[in-house]
Amino acid sequence: MKHIFIINPTAGKSDSRQKIYDMADSLRQKHGLDVQCILTKKQGHATELARKLCESGEELRFYACGGDGTVNEVANGIIGYDNAAMSVIPVGTGNDFLKNFGDDAEKFRDAENLWNGPQFPMDAIDVNGRVALTIACSGIDARVAKDVHKYSESPLLDGKGSYIYSLAVNFLFKGIGSHWIVTLDDVPMEGDWSLIAVCNGRYYGGGFMPVAEARMDDGVLNTLVVKKVNRRTFLKFVGPYSKGGYAQFPQYAHCSCPKVIRIHSEKPDIVTCLDGECVTNSDVTIKMHDKKLNFFGPEGCSCNRTARA
Repeated sequence: MKHIFIINPTAGKSDSRQKIYDMADSLRQKHGLDVQCILTKKQGHATELARKLCESGEELRFYACGGDGTVNEVANGIIGYDNAAMSVIPVGTGNDFLKNFGDDAEKFRDAENLWNGPQFPMDAIDVNGRVALTIACSGIDARVAKDVHKYSESPLLDGKGSYIYSLAVNFLFKGIGSHWIVTLDDVPMEGDWSLIAVCNGRYYGGGFMPVAEARMDDGVLNTLVVKKVNRRTFLKFVGPYSKGGYAQFPQYAHCSCPKVIRIHSEKPDIVTCLDGECVTNSDVTIKMHDKKLNFFGPEGCSCNRTARA
């Protein structure tokens, strides 16, 4: 078995390359493992690297060393390959994916806790043929996520602070609603929408939790649709929304578990955020991926635990 560390050298606020190199070398020396470290060079490179390695047919364990974008890219590269599994060493800003593991998230910082950990299947979201692991969102929150990278470089802002700042900018200057046709299974609804959040996991935006009941291994996508609201109502909504309290606003927000979600616009203005990576289209189809992701983690870990505040 090979252990492949895919490292995003630009992730986070500091250079973590040497830390990862030392971690990988420790596994080689202490356990005699076949270890390789590879640096990504551009957006999408982690997917290309992982997929090419998977095609060899060798048994592989990948360590996505970066933020949520790196996790997303490695997942896109390995899903569907039975010979490959992945884990995460968080060196990004938000690291929302690992928040689903609660206190176990800290154990992922050391590969010594991971290399021989148990493997288990994890659900994934299919968004126009691309994989997302946690949340696929469209609307004001996706536009916020698209802009948040500009602010996350500031030393004054952490992951959630960057998200809140971007939210304020979009809220004040770019408007809230978009006119779309949203179809849940076979039921179309045309109107103005604030956001559509399709949740496999629970956390995004530096710790926001739109649907507390979402689980990454239950075979269900919890889908929250929120009608367009005015700015005053949105200010009242965003706090409870960030903690899973959408049910406090039944006149605006509705959650269900459709198998297929479609969003259509007359113009290419649908920004969809997949684990922090954003794409723009006029038509979006979201459903459960037909393949499970092979994931491994520390002994006894669970992806269904509550993150620490």
